[in-house]
Amino acid sequence: MTQVFISDLHLDAARPETTLQFFALLTCQCRGIEALYILGDLFEAWIGDDDDSELALGVQQALAECSASGTRIFVQRGNRDFLLGARFADAIGAQLLPDYAVITCAGEPALLMHGDLLCTQDTAYQQFRAQVHNPAWQSQMLSQSLAARRTFAEQARLGSQAHQQQLKMNQQLETITDVTPSEVLQTMQRYGVHRLIHGHTHRPARHALEINGRPAERIVLGDWYQQASSLLATGGQLTLSFAPAG
Repeated sequence: MTQVFISDLHLDAARPETTLQFFALLTCQCRGIEALYILGDLFEAWIGDDDDSELALGVQQALAECSASGTRIFVQRGNRDFLLGARFADAIGAQLLPDYAVITCAGEPALLMHGDLLCTQDTAYQQFRAQVHNPAWQSQMLSQSLAARRTFAEQARLGSQAHQQQLKMNQQLETITDVTPSEVLQTMQRYGVHRLIHGHTHRPARHALEINGRPAERIVLGDWYQQASSLLATGGQLTLSFAPAG
């Protein structure tokens, strides 16, 4: 029984080598396994399930072929692909997961998240997140043309880069864009788990914790800008691995 977890691939037509590396992962490691979990930010930007770009269609085809092999695919929305919807999930034979999802991993309950909701100190981002997750805002956005949505996505990306640069100049980047430890513990306690798996922060690691006197663990998946990071769960063992990107 094998599960694979990935996050923050940020697939983009400008980085075709990353897309090819993702396709290789699907073919070599994910076909016919129990489940593949994609914990947000599969795409650098997702403008809606009607995206007709070569990248969107190619990724959907590759995931559909993986699903057809018998692999169950689960997808969470991230901060870059919050417009992923039921049409995309149906096209690839996947199930969309909520922001907080508890599964069984290596014989124990595990909470899956993208991870952005744990970064409570980044108040500017949390305000933006609340806006773009509003159903009325999303409906209005999706009513616009693909060209208009692509323009918005590019502007949002530039805005995110400017926000991070400002945090870096103020020497706040490392703290504000990382998880808030108290939020991690409260969230794990709320869902009654001792294992949390998430992405978003681009800081891959396995963190030992203690909750109610019991050992616990927070596993952070890496991004695919500089590395291809994945978590493999098989035979009760968990392995966080990395490979050079591209």
